[in-house]
Formats: sequence, C-alpha cells, structure tokens
Amino acid sequence: MPVRRGVFIAFEGLEGSGKTTQAKLLSAWLETHGIDHILTREPGGTTVGEAIREILLHRDPVPPRAELLLMLAARATLLDQVVQPALAGGRVVIADRYELSTLAYQGYGRGIPLDDVRAINAFATGGLAPDLTILLDVPVVEGEARRQRDGRQADRIESAGADFHARVAEAYRALGDCEPGVQRLDGTGSTESVHEEVKRLLRRRFPETFPVS
Repeated sequence: MPVRRGVFIAFEGLEGSGKTTQAKLLSAWLETHGIDHILTREPGGTTVGEAIREILLHRDPVPPRAELLLMLAARATLLDQVVQPALAGGRVVIADRYELSTLAYQGYGRGIPLDDVRAINAFATGGLAPDLTILLDVPVVEGEARRQRDGRQADRIESAGADFHARVAEAYRALGDCEPGVQRLDGTGSTESVHEEVKRLLRRRFPETFPVS
C-alpha cells in the first residue's frame, strides 16, 4: 500500500441516520476553507462501483455471500482508483460508508460469520482503515420515519425487513463500543446541530488539518 499522508474520515449509521447529509455538509465546509478533499460513497465512487451499486440496491435476489463479495469488489476498486491516490496526495477523504457497514449489514444482518467478513474485508482493503469513523446513532424507527418523510423509495437492502434492521442496529451499538477508531455521535438532533458536533470532533482529533472557524 502507498504511504498515506491525508486524513480518511468515514460516516456510518443506519438508513436515515443522516450520514449522507453530514458527509456532504463536511465536504461543503472544507470547500469553503479551501481544504483539498474528495467525497465518495459505498458502494460506488467508480465506474465499477456504481455498476455494482445498481445490482446491490435494485436487483433481486442477491444471495448473502454474493452480496458481501460484490460490496468488497466495489471497495477494492474504490481504494485502488480513488482513496489511496487521494491519501497519498495529502487530501482529506470523506466516505459515506466503509467497513463498519460490512460488519453490520453482511455480518450481523445477513448472518455471515464475522471472522469470515473481517478476513475478506482485510484482503479487499489491504488493511486500510479510516483515521476516524463517525457513527451517527439514531433509533431504527426514526431512521425509517426520515426516509418516508423524504419520500424515498426503499431499495433492496432497506426493504430487508424489521428483523434484519434490528440486527443491524444491534451491530452498530456493539461495534460502536469495541471497534477502534469509531466515535459515536447522537444523530437525533437537527442537521445543523449534528454538523456542529462533527466539526468540533474533527477539530479536536485533527487540529492540524481542520479549520477552527
């Protein structure tokens, strides 16, 4: 793996947690301050990744093991083509989902043994982990209510059922307590208040990178 010089930030959370919104707000804030960065998403972010995203979110059926392998194929492509070059160039990388999602959705949610998920993920990433993972904590019912308020159609994974999403929520609670580099933030506040919390966290953790204003 190339030597990393940039900062890698990942946003995680349940459907409707606000992670996509917060990733975009962070990107806009960095843009205002002239900080070189990229914003990407998983699965996606490359031609291959976006094609895989279409399969994963809108084609059915996709068996659990195939789902895991497709997710990680998209991740490996994103790292090779986008994330690693950006970090090597000293840029900030903002990711909307990364490996915590794989543990939560394909591990806990789909029931694939966590040791297997971790091993295959390590192969796909070469061991590259975010410098910080921001986990936005919201109840399942609130996340679903937000999706309905926004008028968004449920994709294949969002339609997986209440039991599945309960397992994913349990996973995020457990992983937020034990995985290194994960910081849980309350995601139930207003968009603006959560954004301010994100900025405070980043200034505190990486004062040499993130602006004070």
